[in-house]
Amino acid sequence: MNYGNIKEYDIADGPGVRVTLFVSGCRNCCKGCFNPETWDFSYGKPYTEETERRILELLAPDYIQGFTLLGGEPFEPENQRTAVKLLKKIRETYPEKDIWCYSGYLYDVDMAEGGRVHTEVTEEMLSYIDVLVDGRFIEEEKDLTLEFRGSRNQRILHLKELRT
Repeated sequence: MNYGNIKEYDIADGPGVRVTLFVSGCRNCCKGCFNPETWDFSYGKPYTEETERRILELLAPDYIQGFTLLGGEPFEPENQRTAVKLLKKIRETYPEKDIWCYSGYLYDVDMAEGGRVHTEVTEEMLSYIDVLVDGRFIEEEKDLTLEFRGSRNQRILHLKELRT
């Protein structure tokens, strides 16, 4: 897996101050995407153990509320196998911090068993995520007044509530 950027202090992609990882690779290629360079799976730098250590260090301060995974597309099958290991490590190391994820794929369609991006690690990956913002960005539904979303069709799903 490659990644395009790590933001050390992000306040746009979830509540509070967050660390964010922008993975590379996306087949959705939404018109008007804010990050089209990350569509290319080879964009950016290779994700390594050193990258993971850096993310874990950045999450350590008390003022960091949580971690956000976005892209590109974290739920592309090529990204899930690496992303799930990172999310597990974050959950084990910082159980008090929340984990958000943005995906253009739909939770109850594409990520469900038999869905377009369902793999052997999808369920585990979802189990570590507190909040999933799902749905493609649709330029015609763009709304700058929405909190943590770019277009009206996108949903903010509190996964722990959905699982209980």
